[in-house]
Amino acid sequence: MAVVVIQPSAGNAASRRRWADTLGQEVPFTVPEREGLLSQEQRQALLELHPSGRARFWGASSFQNGKMKDVHFGDVVLFTGQKKVCGIGEVGVLFDNAAFADTLWAPGEKGSWNNVYSLLSFQSTEIPYEEIWALPGFNAGDNFMGLRILDGDKAEAVLQGLGIIPSVSLQQDLVRENEVAQALAQGTQVVDLENVHTTRTSYQTAGRRVLVQRAEALLVREYINSLEGCETGRLRVPVGITDIHVTGPDGTEIIEAKSGAGHQYVRAALGQLLDYVAHSPEPVDSLSGLFPEKPAEISIALLHRYGVDCLYRQGPGDFQRLPAPLAARERMAKVWTGG
Repeated sequence: MAVVVIQPSAGNAASRRRWADTLGQEVPFTVPEREGLLSQEQRQALLELHPSGRARFWGASSFQNGKMKDVHFGDVVLFTGQKKVCGIGEVGVLFDNAAFADTLWAPGEKGSWNNVYSLLSFQSTEIPYEEIWALPGFNAGDNFMGLRILDGDKAEAVLQGLGIIPSVSLQQDLVRENEVAQALAQGTQVVDLENVHTTRTSYQTAGRRVLVQRAEALLVREYINSLEGCETGRLRVPVGITDIHVTGPDGTEIIEAKSGAGHQYVRAALGQLLDYVAHSPEPVDSLSGLFPEKPAEISIALLHRYGVDCLYRQGPGDFQRLPAPLAARERMAKVWTGG
């Protein structure tokens, strides 16, 4: 699993200047004053990943050498500052070259930003720290000072919780689908996943952006703000992280939000809810799917058949609940609990 790098990058004027110079725009690395400072291996790796001769870059000082050893191609970077995640990218080519770094950024108090890395993909964002604080394993008030490397459960929590789908993962899924299609067409046995290899040269950066699903997060935030007298959070279970976990006068509820109200979104929400509730460490009184608009009647009927409520947005801060029939909820509650 890729690690997640929390990279302070916009907290002061100097950082914001570096951002404008090398994150806000692509930088040519084949110009004479830079290309001659690259080793043959570094130049070749950059051109394989960025054939246009231009890329976005960031760097870390020698003070962070130890941490940067744990960073690799495809790892996700959260660029932070001013109490928000200002951008999300993926590590491309990573190399140690102080002379090259000095052509990108003036050395700081701790010297050159010698741990240079290009960005395979990049997207500007406006994600408040509160969304990370709400994830399992994080604490409110953490301002993410200094470079931080997250792995394991914390990295997974960030990717799931912020709706980040790395472009590397999408590319690997596409390669896998192609392998499966070819195998089926040829009547051969499907190859093991371990035998499917994707090299750096198979990636093309034209138009590439890490996918950040913000619609669901915004819907979740608006719904939580509409609640009164309830405690809300996110529940981590072995199969993932719930969008909303509510404890209030009506008991405990797990809610799964979707960015659309089409039948495919309703089916996805239903499947996740039934998976989450089976692994809940405490009894759950109700399950609900949350949608940006009212789903079709056939989709609502699907939720109700399994005892799941339908929540949908009618307007700013205004949500409507269509409760499942009590008999269906009571019948399905036995399934939820394994009884």
